[in-house]
Amino acid sequence: MSTEAIRVPAGTEDPVRAVSVISTGSVEIHPEHAHGTKKPLYWWLLTSRRWLPPRPINVYVVEHADGLVLFDTGQDRASVTDPSYFPRGLVGVVYDRLAKFRIGADETLDAQLGTLGYSVDDVDKAVISHLHQDHIGGIPQLSGELLITPAEWGELSGFSPEARGFLRAHIDVPGRRWKHITFTPTDDPGLAPFTEMYDVMGDGSIVLLPTPGHTPGSMSMLVRRRDLPALLMVGDLTYEAGLLERRRLPGVGDRGELGRTTDKVLALAERRPGLVILPAHDPTATQRLIASSRRPA
Repeated sequence: MSTEAIRVPAGTEDPVRAVSVISTGSVEIHPEHAHGTKKPLYWWLLTSRRWLPPRPINVYVVEHADGLVLFDTGQDRASVTDPSYFPRGLVGVVYDRLAKFRIGADETLDAQLGTLGYSVDDVDKAVISHLHQDHIGGIPQLSGELLITPAEWGELSGFSPEARGFLRAHIDVPGRRWKHITFTPTDDPGLAPFTEMYDVMGDGSIVLLPTPGHTPGSMSMLVRRRDLPALLMVGDLTYEAGLLERRRLPGVGDRGELGRTTDKVLALAERRPGLVILPAHDPTATQRLIASSRRPA
């Protein structure tokens, strides 16, 4: 799978100067994971023998006039090179059955940012959609702010977060600058039906929206460009934009919450014609991001 970074420029007067997608490797998951199933989670996880074709582990890079913003940080290459990265025992078996990763030496977050002319030191803010392993890989490298919801951070507490998909040792890294955001009420018609938001840059161009379901504290990022369609980065709310459009819910998460959040995103898309949905692992995300930059003749 290609790891070529894709940069889509915006207008010169737009505070969003460009949006790019980079890939920190690829992942194979089971059909039940992406497409949903009525089978219990651990049943299909331990018995499924089919794997879908590799799909990217996307990180979205927003070049804003006031700083460089990431949406998610990808998968750590140490997860495929260090045998001690994952827990051992039964929990380790679950991680092994969940997904198969391929991450080359040139697919680290720093190396991929380098294809855009940046390094991890240039990142001002990184929005973490949720705290699963393939979204937190770059955390140890980043010195900028790490934005997270309190509900998601709360998943690190309690009994065995590792068994619930949260690798605390690779998340709660000493010296990281975590910022627990607070969603505030909004009556912005451009965000309806969402009634809460967090303004990342203070100018309305990059807005965070609560989208629980995959995890309790999952959030999405809406990038509003002046002369181009808006972009909605949704993490793992879905694994392909086409699946979300058909309201096909994935197989990991709270099904009721996933349904409610999916309906809100679909309503937002209906109110914002041209809205581009960008999941974290959608094989078509790069092509659709490129298509979104084509201005009418």
